Amino acid sequence: MKLRIGSGYDIHRLTGNRDLIIGGVKIPAHLGEEGHSDGDALIHAIIDALLGAISSDDIGTHFPPSDPKYKGMDSQILLKKTMSMVYQAEYSINNIDCTVILEKPKLLDYKQKIESNLASLLEITLDQISVKAKTKEGCDASGKGLAIECYACVLLTG
Repeated sequence: MKLRIGSGYDIHRLTGNRDLIIGGVKIPAHLGEEGHSDGDALIHAIIDALLGAISSDDIGTHFPPSDPKYKGMDSQILLKKTMSMVYQAEYSINNIDCTVILEKPKLLDYKQKIESNLASLLEITLDQISVKAKTKEGCDASGKGLAIECYACVLLTG
């Protein structure tokens, strides 16, 4: 059995007139992610972790923000395309661990829905994915409510 580890990170500014989408789940909020696609920073971090684990560049290489076909695109579609690359490389997900850093809104009430949606998209079980929510307690841009940051770590088996 071959094991591959990948890590991913993403940050997006928060702005008005955009939806806050985390792990493919729309969260009620007065600010949403600024981005070329739908701005789902959690899915973007997971994509980078998966691509890193199979040594296949990064999200910007495969889905460049300069390409108009990705403008406003649902990041869940990008995640599905990434999973096709993982399967083509003859790997599968053992587990994924994620951290979302966001001051407001609190994500406790949405965590299970986010994990369920991601598990479904990734074709894994709920015990293979963990999503944690943290704040930065007022420190830096994320802590001041100006941005969302997401980290993801994935273990693949092949």
